[in-house]
Amino acid sequence: MERILAAFIAELRAIGLPVSLSENVDAAAALRAIPLTGRAQVKSALAATLVKNHDHYGAFELAFEVFFGSRQLARLADGTPDGSGEDEAAGFGTGTGTVLRQLTEDELNDLLFRAVAGRDGMLLRAVATEAVDRWAGIDPGRVVAGTFYLYRTLTRLDLEALRQRLREAPEADGLSDLGRRLAEEDQDARVDAARAEVEAEIRRRLIADRDAQAVAATLRRPLPEDVEFLNASRAQLSEIRQTVRPLARKMAARMAHKRRHLRRASLDFRRTVRKSLASGGVPVDLAFRKPRPAKPEIMLVADISGSVSTFAGFTMQLAYAIKSEFSRVRSFVFVDGVEEVTDILETAADITSVTHRLNLGTSAVRLDGHSDYGRALEAFWDRWGGQVRSRTSVMILGDGRNNYHASRAWVLTAIRQRARHLYWLNPEPAEAWDTGDSIMREYAPGCDLVVECRNLRQLRAFVEQLD
Repeated sequence: MERILAAFIAELRAIGLPVSLSENVDAAAALRAIPLTGRAQVKSALAATLVKNHDHYGAFELAFEVFFGSRQLARLADGTPDGSGEDEAAGFGTGTGTVLRQLTEDELNDLLFRAVAGRDGMLLRAVATEAVDRWAGIDPGRVVAGTFYLYRTLTRLDLEALRQRLREAPEADGLSDLGRRLAEEDQDARVDAARAEVEAEIRRRLIADRDAQAVAATLRRPLPEDVEFLNASRAQLSEIRQTVRPLARKMAARMAHKRRHLRRASLDFRRTVRKSLASGGVPVDLAFRKPRPAKPEIMLVADISGSVSTFAGFTMQLAYAIKSEFSRVRSFVFVDGVEEVTDILETAADITSVTHRLNLGTSAVRLDGHSDYGRALEAFWDRWGGQVRSRTSVMILGDGRNNYHASRAWVLTAIRQRARHLYWLNPEPAEAWDTGDSIMREYAPGCDLVVECRNLRQLRAFVEQLD
């Protein structure tokens, strides 16, 4: 158990979960205090000791399924050494004997329907095992996550047809609308359980072939804060959106605390002299002015062309969520023109509605709809440059890919001379800068700081250093 727990925690750390040494000790103590036969108890104990953020639970759950699957846990409870057991020794043809192997494809699907409709977990496991034996075509030794094996198996099982058969079952007749809806949700849950059983069986075969650590590495998914903005899937973007709001609250509180406690108060000379009269003119007690640090003003200038718009959207969303810590947040978007969208962002429900309103017509796109940083920055300077003040921090959000147009980098120098700070946040990896049409080497000298900002973790680190 100690070995598999150590491997499990090593995988969590590789994913990005912060697991300390004391939490490792707590997890080991928790497992010694509970029976290993209760899989739900083991999962709850490990989650309670190792997971501190709700957004990390999905990654924990997947790793738990790999290292503490029902059969692996049963072997641990029986005292069987890790990595051994009859299932592994039998190889990939373990199956279910000759009975299910004699069934046709249609008969096996009928048996699956009976297992799901009757909530027969043992029969469902047997059908899943036989289906994987027949159709997965697992190739021993291949370093894969098993997605294709799952696809091949589920295609032959046809879970959508199974779902439809459950819908047409006579038990649904005579139900009210609410009852029918609840019944359909229960049917969907049972179909999902069938899919999960097939997935677990494929995972068990892969673990028997390559061990849990190797399989976990192929299944590894990044945490929401580590997903790259430019490469995120729709599901991952949804997870990031759910992470932004609580993250913004924490950051706003941290920034407020920093502003209150890290600013040094200046000496109040008059009060110090007055207080010194009580000690014969010796300034024993110094008096300081109460610190009243001014809140900075933020101007966000964001490229909204192509996939970069996703990054700009999250940055604007985060800035508006913490705007209580700034005197004002103003937002501008550009492609080859530039337009202020402060009012749109303040009244829109979310970034999707902002995009919809911008698509109705915007001066951010003037010519061919391809990024022209030089033209957009010059237009920003001509129209709003006079409103940049000594308390204004200007942030440029974009990849610096200028489609081989003139850079007009002098604009950044002019902005920095007027502004408190000028930052550039680039969502591309630093090694991709200055390749192709990227001209970051021309823009970087005009900025106080150029930051690689590919995910929420890097964006949070940047925002926390603002002053």
